[in-house]
Amino acid sequence: MTLITPILEADLEFDHGSFDSAAFAAQTLTNWQTLAAVIDHTLLKPDATREQIENLCDEAIRYRFACAMMNPVWVSTAVSMLSGTGIPVAVTIGFPLGATLVSTLRQEAAALTRLGARELDMVIPIGQLKSGNHQAVQHTVHAVATVAHHHGALLKVILETCLLTVAEKLRAAEIAIQAGADFIKTSTGFSSGGATPADVALLRGVAGTRSGVKAAGGIRTLADVRALLEAGANRIGASASVAIVRELGAE
Repeated sequence: MTLITPILEADLEFDHGSFDSAAFAAQTLTNWQTLAAVIDHTLLKPDATREQIENLCDEAIRYRFACAMMNPVWVSTAVSMLSGTGIPVAVTIGFPLGATLVSTLRQEAAALTRLGARELDMVIPIGQLKSGNHQAVQHTVHAVATVAHHHGALLKVILETCLLTVAEKLRAAEIAIQAGADFIKTSTGFSSGGATPADVALLRGVAGTRSGVKAAGGIRTLADVRALLEAGANRIGASASVAIVRELGAE
């Protein structure tokens, strides 16, 4: 088992650099193309069909979204459709409950990256976090990050902020970053709440410039996106992606 340095209280107070949220938001909202480039075009509903996934991929190509995000069963289909387009396939693991064995997460991450997925969105072990077992949370994230990075994939770690206290959000964000997360992410979209500007600002405050911050869950309009970008998000996850970029002029 890899030894991991424990997270100390001082880690939550250290200056981790300043991310200029206002400048990033202004640049991203310049036109619909720059906005599309930070949106994960997402379809995660359990009854999604092959036809709907193919449409998701077609839209990802047409609008040049940051990636096409789906559940594991559709990765092979999407990789085949998106090959050579420059649009990466993203996939959820340990989703949406965050209650999966570490060994299963590692196997899932390895299998999906071998199939061609280039971004993995995993849920932290929420129950372990709320039980105060921070070492287990850190070990879980680190185990998946190791596999993801070995295969050249990004790892986004979903905290499910609607289920956490402020202290738990701060702790979870720091653990995830130190364990190797490329992004910390607010929500699955399948629990009691989604992304809020307040949560995004809190996560950006912890992350500084060390990791990205992805807002996801309940994001339906350009106004929603603007508020979240201005709060500190630099990636947006949405199923309403096409409608959002059309608000900014896409056809």
